[in-house]
Amino acid sequence: MRRFDIASLATTPWKNGGGVTREIVCSPPGAGMDRFDWRVSIATIDRPGPFSAFDGVDRVIMLLDGPGVQLHSGDGRIDHRLDVPHVPFAFDGAVPLDCELLGDTSADFNVMSRRERLRADVNVLRDRADIAIAARGLLLALRGSWHLNDLDCEAGSGVWWDGEPSAWQVAPRESGAALVAVRFTASGS
Repeated sequence: MRRFDIASLATTPWKNGGGVTREIVCSPPGAGMDRFDWRVSIATIDRPGPFSAFDGVDRVIMLLDGPGVQLHSGDGRIDHRLDVPHVPFAFDGAVPLDCELLGDTSADFNVMSRRERLRADVNVLRDRADIAIAARGLLLALRGSWHLNDLDCEAGSGVWWDGEPSAWQVAPRESGAALVAVRFTASGS
């Protein structure tokens, strides 16, 4: 299990110049964008443009901050307004998408999983919950303070684990708190 804080993550510019990414975790380590099994990151989008397509990858995106974006595919299969914070939107990563800003810069939470190997379950929690055991996953405090098993976690920080089956009991320490829980399970299970 590893702890992280979003503010301390290094930023990497997108190839198309439309924003920057802060990678939280990529597994296996050093796999790169064409060989990862799963990846979680925070993206800052500051101009319109295409999203990178990833064949064989399922994606989940969620607005964290800002006015949001409009996502649409040329074939009309996807036309989604991502403008409500903390609501996950799942889509096929192979679909070429264009992104239009709905105002100023936005920050998004991104989950990617290689479809043939893993499935990602992404849930936003606001109350005490038990999170079923998983060999890999991530918890990120979106708002407020949280108690994660025996750890205390403030907004903008969290934990991730890979290969160490873990179950979690999570509880907000104040009203209005929100936590995103990501569990990766084997495809077909």
